[in-house]
Amino acid sequence: MGHKEDLLDGAKRCLLEKGYARTTARDVVAASGTNLASIGYHYGSKGALLQQAFLALTEEWGDQAGAAGADGATALPADPYERFRAVWEQVIAAAGESRPVWKLQTEVVTRLDDDEKLREAIKEPQREGRLGMAQGFFGIDAEREPEKARVAGLLCQALATGVMIQWLVDPETAPSADDLTEGLKVLMEPRG
Repeated sequence: MGHKEDLLDGAKRCLLEKGYARTTARDVVAASGTNLASIGYHYGSKGALLQQAFLALTEEWGDQAGAAGADGATALPADPYERFRAVWEQVIAAAGESRPVWKLQTEVVTRLDDDEKLREAIKEPQREGRLGMAQGFFGIDAEREPEKARVAGLLCQALATGVMIQWLVDPETAPSADDLTEGLKVLMEPRG
């Protein structure tokens, strides 16, 4: 790897270990084995590097859990409820491993009012992530059905955020894939 990749890898490790606010340029340099000048040369600033590292971490999470089955590598059930349950099983199975990423995401959200560059940097990846979730959870192709994918993605993103917060706070009572699927069925039941 070159300095640029080393810096990104070091910044990702620092973000997961120290968080966004407590990661310094010197921390990243120590973790990457590079030098301070490399940050400016390759990324322009520590802030830009941390933004890129944060986006890379959330994209990696999405690739592992949120977009489960979207690429066809994992056979998912055709039944929409069973597909929903199967994807949630994968997401929840990774909850312990993804805990540092969700802690970081929670911290980053609290910074958005004070960091417009960070807010702008995450807007488009967030929109893309929604579409990936619509594909993974429901099999909805954003190119063929853009509005359906958009609203399904909004729902998935809201659920994912809420579920992962519950797993951060109290894993013992956080919802299982079965709980979420049964809850969805209850919502979809006709009311008399």
